[in-house]
Amino acid sequence: MSKKKVELYWDVGSTNTYFAIKLLKPILARNDADLVLHPFNLGYFFKSQNYELMKESKAKLRNRKQDLMRWAAKYQLPFSIPRQFPIKSSRVLRASLVMRKYGLEHPFVEKILDRYWEQGDASIAEYEGILLTVVELGIKPDQFEALCESDEISEELAKSTNEGIARDVFGVPMIIVNDQLFWGKDRMEFVEDELKRSRG
Repeated sequence: MSKKKVELYWDVGSTNTYFAIKLLKPILARNDADLVLHPFNLGYFFKSQNYELMKESKAKLRNRKQDLMRWAAKYQLPFSIPRQFPIKSSRVLRASLVMRKYGLEHPFVEKILDRYWEQGDASIAEYEGILLTVVELGIKPDQFEALCESDEISEELAKSTNEGIARDVFGVPMIIVNDQLFWGKDRMEFVEDELKRSRG
């Protein structure tokens, strides 16, 4: 019997992606499910929708920050808002696809998210910063940037993003189980219900 699959569309620039990765782990373990990651270029999507996060009302932005800190406290996560936010995320997304080829996509994504959302390390937006994690995971940095900038990887990222849009992904994190879409970090009970339903 094949394991159940939980798909996650993600972008490193999404606060809620950080939380979703953390909160999904015990759910995956309890339900013997695998996580499939799909990089989603949120900046590209926002631009296509003429949306700018930092142009939202100051009251809404203040509330969002307070709410995020409540989540961090509730789940005892060392989350903090980076001083440099937002950042350009396309290089990280490309790098994740290269790391997929080495079988290291998942640990790479987790470490990069932790560096940004726990340590406030905005250097991950550039290849020089990304390479610190690549080397830590045992991959030689030679030609890594060239691979990230190759036509093949560019096309893979565009395809992943466009396929997400075609599947009605309108933001990240977007979790998909059995073609059911669950947006954000606060839908985990529904995600687990769907996994149990399909298992039953």
